[in-house]
Amino acid sequence: MGEWHPDILGDGFEQQTLPLGSDTEGEVVATLVRSRPHPGARLFGELRETDVLYVHGWSDYFFQADLARFFTDRGARFCALDLRKYGRSLRPGQTPGYVAALDVYDADIEAALDAMGTKSAGRRLLLLGHSTGGLTLTLWAARHPGVADALVLNSPWLELQLGPLGRQALAPIVNARARFDPLGTHPVVDLGFYTRAQRELGTLPDGPEGWRPAQGFPTHPGWLAAIIAGHARVASGVDVGCPTLVLLSARSTVTLGWSDAMRETDSVLVVDDIARAATRIARTVTISRIEGAVHDVFLSAPAARAAAFDALGSWVGRIA
Repeated sequence: MGEWHPDILGDGFEQQTLPLGSDTEGEVVATLVRSRPHPGARLFGELRETDVLYVHGWSDYFFQADLARFFTDRGARFCALDLRKYGRSLRPGQTPGYVAALDVYDADIEAALDAMGTKSAGRRLLLLGHSTGGLTLTLWAARHPGVADALVLNSPWLELQLGPLGRQALAPIVNARARFDPLGTHPVVDLGFYTRAQRELGTLPDGPEGWRPAQGFPTHPGWLAAIIAGHARVASGVDVGCPTLVLLSARSTVTLGWSDAMRETDSVLVVDDIARAATRIARTVTISRIEGAVHDVFLSAPAARAAAFDALGSWVGRIA
């Protein structure tokens, strides 16, 4: 087992580096962050036999301490994974967030589960993914039936913003460029509105430089081809094999200019398309639309954030 060290989140949080070998850019690691359980809840909480593994979204890392406390207060062991080339796992000279296939993350997730010791201890596993992390965990659970006991998706990126027809039209172009220029540049499409909304709401802390840039990481053809391939697999129908909760904003605001509505809507994804795609990932899917929520529902204004936690708490209570 690896060693645990103090984490940047401070008291109650520790981190462990998970070696994953190397690639053309050098050493590759993932980082597991754990939150110490509440002693009383560990004995009596409804999730005392459950381990939670959280995976972040694009241009992101784990910093949602309130989300960790939600689970530890109910007795769960909570861990979060900074995937390779993100946040705590990003090393100098690496292309931030880049992979050419989403199943590359199998190694990151397996290393995290080994470090957690979930199945060897006979504990239940709840997977929790946000945005791109939600897509990654959906596909991982479908490829590893019987491992996860529950899946919670926070605004999962299950469909391209152009919709199914736009994705199908774009795919051949992206795939062709990915073959010849996988690390080529794309025009900047993130105008920083989502970051602005969170800063105005006061829900985005100041993290280490470069871990969460205001306009996101640069994107590349190889990475976009991997995302589109993941969307196509979801569209064809997959089965994660466990009860699933999908949390979404009630509405989207996707425009080329700032709008005050972005403080209470999803300004990243088209949530109606995501809700439709979510019906194709499991036999039992609960979709909860949160009025006033932003893209990360747990970083919304207080009323919407409370509603998201209430929806999560009610669902967890039913499946515990």
